[in-house]
Amino acid sequence: MRDLVYRLYARRVEGRLDHTQVPKHIGVILDGNRRWARASGGTAEQGHKAGASKIQELLGWCSETDVEVVTLWMLSTDNLSRPEEQLKPLVAIIEDAVRDIAADGRWRVHHVGTLDLLPAGTQTVLKEAEEATAGNKGILVNVAVGYGGRQEIADAVRSLLLDHADKGTSFEDLAEIVDIDMISSHLYTRGQPDPDLVIRTSGEQRLSGFMLWQTAHSEYYFCEVFWPAFRKVDFLRALRDYAARGRRYGG
Repeated sequence: MRDLVYRLYARRVEGRLDHTQVPKHIGVILDGNRRWARASGGTAEQGHKAGASKIQELLGWCSETDVEVVTLWMLSTDNLSRPEEQLKPLVAIIEDAVRDIAADGRWRVHHVGTLDLLPAGTQTVLKEAEEATAGNKGILVNVAVGYGGRQEIADAVRSLLLDHADKGTSFEDLAEIVDIDMISSHLYTRGQPDPDLVIRTSGEQRLSGFMLWQTAHSEYYFCEVFWPAFRKVDFLRALRDYAARGRRYGG
């Protein structure tokens, strides 16, 4: 009975969704895997596996509602400092999740993060996923693995400096011309629209360094449910909440 009520309610929310007001780019902070596992009496590894299995569902919902870009924060630079016994199984689960996204055949995979910080095997998985899906026409899926917002900005500035050093631009001349657009063109997401909406699960109400540059004008939706328990109705509520807001840029 509960499942029936849920399906009816989800259908009602979806029926009232204005597709002209759907965000084109959604960022998702996939939070709460370990807490979900503890609450369920499982292990952290089981929680991460359950969270990974939810990704395909989310991308399906995004496809149904005309979302064009999804950024999934799967592993932060801070996570890389976890003990080896925690990090190794987590990285393996992330690698499998990226392979699954690529194998679906609908999505385009793009890595955002610092490759050099990741194990060689993970780098290979990410590169192969990008190459294998480059010709796909579906949603662009940014997999944020080894990602940190401050690290991205530092990498962008470093890339900009090296680019102009190759051109022979002096520091004085560069200081005269550098602007927001120039830095944006060196971000991991260069050429993409900034996120319209950022969803964070698990009840935490902070960005933790997620896309610090790109989210200057984003709307945020904080959901109490842990990521593995995230349902379609939770996703639709986020879209409904976003559509009801009057977005203001700088006001």
